[in-house]
Amino acid sequence: MSRALAVAFITMMVTAVAFAKTKHCLVRVYAQANAKDTEVFASPITTPISGKSIFIEKIPTVSERDIVAFRPYAGANGTFGALLQLDEHGRLALETLSIEHRGSVLVVIVNGKAATELMVDRRVSDGQLYIASGLTAADIDLMRRDWPQIGQKKRR
Repeated sequence: MSRALAVAFITMMVTAVAFAKTKHCLVRVYAQANAKDTEVFASPITTPISGKSIFIEKIPTVSERDIVAFRPYAGANGTFGALLQLDEHGRLALETLSIEHRGSVLVVIVNGKAATELMVDRRVSDGQLYIASGLTAADIDLMRRDWPQIGQKKRR
């Protein structure tokens, strides 16, 4: 009996992994960490806009799994920007982050590259994350494969 349950459980897990929808575009938002934290909790990074050397938390606060829609646009100096609409989990995570880390820096990493940095200066409760510039056309194409544009119906 226990063997049959084990086989059923393994079959269920393999099926779930096989049919899980993977994302093409990776978006991670990291909060600034304390420089005295150990390497277990923080990683050094040079911010893309100001060029400062700071430490960021190892665990992202917001990821691509929290994004439900986006709106791209042409940004400065030939790059692109995007407005990201977050789901309820992402909205709550961003709001909590904006309260707890006021005065610090957020680093947005898109497809493994630090795209932009954001200064936390106010509470953000609308569930929208604004990336002013730093995205490439390839990044926007990958976003289009994963999420609908804000205002459009969900794709199946």
